[in-house]
Amino acid sequence: MSKKKELEKKQQELQQEISRVKLPREKQSLGIVDQRLGASRMRVRCLDEKTRICRIPGRLKRKLWVREKDLVLVEPWQMGGDEKGDIIFKYRPSQVEWLKKKGYLKKFEEVEEF
Repeated sequence: MSKKKELEKKQQELQQEISRVKLPREKQSLGIVDQRLGASRMRVRCLDEKTRICRIPGRLKRKLWVREKDLVLVEPWQMGGDEKGDIIFKYRPSQVEWLKKKGYLKKFEEVEEF
């Protein structure tokens, strides 16, 4: 494949990526990974000003690679929702930029730049 075609393909992927940004629904919240604790668990600081211990569900363990300072979508548990939750989705850098432009991350920008 030629370099032109590769560049065009990457640009199309970026456009699709930006047009399909997953937004939080109902109880879900955006969060930043503060610390990895091991055993697919991590401490996440959420937009609703709570810090939760979140895990990656088994169906996503091999697909979702999360590091510190990544922006993720968190779904709190029904029992113990203030303390625990599941990480459902990890945002890519272009998606984070789109969320910043649309104003979804204003609370995080006030606290610190990521």
